[in-house]
Amino acid sequence: MSRIPRGRHSRVRLAVTLAAVSAVAAGAAIALASGADAGTTLGASAAEKGRYFGTAVAAGKLSNSQYTGILDREFNMITPENEMKWDATEPSQGQFRYTSADQIVSHAQSHGQRMRGHALLWYQQEPGWAQNMSGTALRNAMMNHVSTVAGHYKGKIYAWDVVNEAFADGGGGGRRDSNLQRTGNDWIEVAFRTARAADPGAKLCYNDYNTDGVNAKSTGVYNMVKDFKARGVPIDCVGFQSHLGGLPPSDYQANLQRFADLGVEVQITELDISGSNQATAYANVVKACLAVSRCAGITVWGIRDSDSWRTGENPLLFDGNGNKKAAYTSALNALNGPGSTVSTPPVSTPPVSTPPVSSPPVSTPPVSTSPSSPGGNGCTATVSLNQWQGGFVATLRVTAGTGAINGWTVNLTLPSGAAITGIWNANRSGDTGAVRFTNVAYNGQIGAGQYTEFGFQATGTGSGITPGCSAG
Repeated sequence: MSRIPRGRHSRVRLAVTLAAVSAVAAGAAIALASGADAGTTLGASAAEKGRYFGTAVAAGKLSNSQYTGILDREFNMITPENEMKWDATEPSQGQFRYTSADQIVSHAQSHGQRMRGHALLWYQQEPGWAQNMSGTALRNAMMNHVSTVAGHYKGKIYAWDVVNEAFADGGGGGRRDSNLQRTGNDWIEVAFRTARAADPGAKLCYNDYNTDGVNAKSTGVYNMVKDFKARGVPIDCVGFQSHLGGLPPSDYQANLQRFADLGVEVQITELDISGSNQATAYANVVKACLAVSRCAGITVWGIRDSDSWRTGENPLLFDGNGNKKAAYTSALNALNGPGSTVSTPPVSTPPVSTPPVSSPPVSTPPVSTSPSSPGGNGCTATVSLNQWQGGFVATLRVTAGTGAINGWTVNLTLPSGAAITGIWNANRSGDTGAVRFTNVAYNGQIGAGQYTEFGFQATGTGSGITPGCSAG
């Protein structure tokens, strides 16, 4: 999960999202429950609708018989809470450790449960050595981590949360500032291409919170997914964490559906709900998933209330003594009620054979982009704007022409009242008016037809910006 039970939960998410995932991994059908069990457990009832019902699991609790008894009776999908994150799997650079994660995978395999991998890259829970890195060194370490961990579990993971929580909160709808983001705006794309090469059979997901309804943050994610699908970037699913404080948003189902309409699966990945209307809220989430054919399943973030990171809120389906709560009954009844049955797995993006590269293949320029001067043997620059009231983020792409370049300069004039407040992957001269940007050490060399990206955040408006590029 993205918010772990280690005292790092700095915010409470009161959002609702429904997840979706296909009912069948490639080449293997979901095992439907036997007649004796059908409709009497969460996993069996979900399987009857062509979906899964899973939970987050901590390796240290697998020795608890009550814990594993509920796990193996009720759930047919498992997500490790912390055991597959970067700090757990690569505590020292190049030294990988899989002991606890392998324990969870082994349990799942021996009990007929499938695995969701969580998470390959997240701006939190980076090991200390990665926190102190930047630029090309961090980009290379990031790619090596994704490739090595996904490769270690090749063929054992149903779906990977490749990137977790990369979008900022608030009304901007833009990317979250992090050391990963500062390696270049293409870092998410590179992560997905790297994961596809490492494990072509796994579904590749983007996962986030506070994206349950239609809002600025979910629309930012939506636009990224739409762009990825249009350009052939390998993304198969979107995870909605759904850490809720009551009923899901009124547009919860509609939000799931608009993502599904892009051709990706949706999955509810970290569901927990607090509040007096908990039973109704759980039922509503289940019904929303069943109403969206590409919603492949639901994962609750923990088994008993005593296992939850939301201490004192009792947001799960079983109480601290392992007893079924009213929320359990309402969720099970909703699963057994009317709803879409998925008889065949939804279509997902086929594997991409293009190997990952630190500079992605040339692609169609982003929407709302203004071209600069002709390329030739020099370079061109384009800009994409993400604007909100009072500010904006500009992402600029520098593309080499018919020949490779070694160094670049981009000039542009900011509109009156606009002022730069932050920048990544470039040096700059000036904060207002005419501003000059030059490459940093690691992104000056660009092959013919290839590109690099840099960006800045500013106050005011960015409308009308037209960049010009010169090489050398």
